[in-house]
Amino acid sequence: METILEAAELLRERAISPVELTWQCLTNAQRLNPILNAFITLTPELALQHAKQAEAEIRQGGWRGPLHGIPLGLKDLIDTAAIRTTAASALFRERVPGEDAEVVRRLKNAGAVLLGKQNLHEFAYGGSSMISYFGEVHNPWNTDYIAGGSSGGSAAAVAAGLGYAAIGTDTAGSVRQPAAICGLVGLKPTYGRISCHGVIPLSVSLDHVGPLTRSVADAALLLQLLAGHDPADPNSAAHPVDDYLGMMRGSVASLRIGVPREFFYERLDPEIASACTHALTLLATMTGEIREVRLPVSTDRTLQSAESYAYHADNVTRHPDLYQPETVRRILTGARVTDAEYRKSRGEIEEMRRTIPTVFEEVDVLVTPTIPILPPTVGELNQHPDQLRTREIALLRNTRPVNVWALPAISVPCGFTDGGLPIGLQIVGRPWGEETVLRLAYAYEQATTWHKRRPAASSISGIGKPGTHPVP
Repeated sequence: METILEAAELLRERAISPVELTWQCLTNAQRLNPILNAFITLTPELALQHAKQAEAEIRQGGWRGPLHGIPLGLKDLIDTAAIRTTAASALFRERVPGEDAEVVRRLKNAGAVLLGKQNLHEFAYGGSSMISYFGEVHNPWNTDYIAGGSSGGSAAAVAAGLGYAAIGTDTAGSVRQPAAICGLVGLKPTYGRISCHGVIPLSVSLDHVGPLTRSVADAALLLQLLAGHDPADPNSAAHPVDDYLGMMRGSVASLRIGVPREFFYERLDPEIASACTHALTLLATMTGEIREVRLPVSTDRTLQSAESYAYHADNVTRHPDLYQPETVRRILTGARVTDAEYRKSRGEIEEMRRTIPTVFEEVDVLVTPTIPILPPTVGELNQHPDQLRTREIALLRNTRPVNVWALPAISVPCGFTDGGLPIGLQIVGRPWGEETVLRLAYAYEQATTWHKRRPAASSISGIGKPGTHPVP
């Protein structure tokens, strides 16, 4: 299965059609979704209708650009007009928005074909995609394992060929972490770079929208489309949008790389440590300098807890039975946060965001492992649910601080474990520095072959218990 840019060229030349691409993705979904549980809602009739429209437009010379006729998926907390948006919760199982989120509007204007809505950790409040009214998500590289979260369904779908890309959300790593676990590229831009209007929030101070793709170039392409000011989102920034795709291919020879050994490289799984050491060795030959840096990392979760509770307070009080029990427990942690504690936490984060740019006076980017430990199996977490929260905190350890700092970051494949599971490398840039992040990520990707691997069909085999709610 091609990347978006490869498929787009074939579509523009009319060597293939959007209908063919869409049929391929829908066929894959029909065969594999009962195993992976990546989609909550598939919309095959609507997708084929839009694919036929794209085919006619391209045939008549009305090619809109590289997303025209490309089949994509959406995390199921991004609003879609007339299509249910559930956030993987019984509370919203019949919720049908009246209008599209801003990112959906932009995708439609570009001619993308939307395949449906993808499974996630309920209300995005977790890093495993184990907690969902529609059942847990499975990893296409080995279905015994989790796909990560909270954008687990989006990552599993793209990795397994159930779409050419997906749009997810990232509050503590929910794009980058599942991208690393599923062998994809996951991009979280600077806070405010992509509109969150029409996206069900987890924590408005930390939420980001970002793409999951098979290549860095595809991530740059989607960022190019989705970035830009949206007056409907009070946190959207009116900051100039760069030519990400064009600038991505620039030289990295003078880039200075910072390696924050403290915190980010502590207690690493040996296989992850080895893969990232090899990646840094290669990057040292490609760039100007690698030096160790120290970063002020906060692990406080007061702000997220308080903002999550603020959104859910009424519903979780009146309808706790419509949430998964673990989600209720997490939401209620925010009930204890006082107004004074919230204001203090908010002030601390604003101060960190003001001061973190000073780190980039010494270096141009930071490089870390995306996740420090190997993902657990679905069976482990089902047998030991008491370990779920601890394992998720560990899996999100290296990504969460980047949301606090509001910095742009990307995860790219940098190896595989002996057991065949992907390993991710995180590259972090200065505020509004997506161009530099993408440039180094692209250079590393082109110097390696990790991104070319795809899960074997044989790895996506039957599992003990598929999703409890099949896709309609």
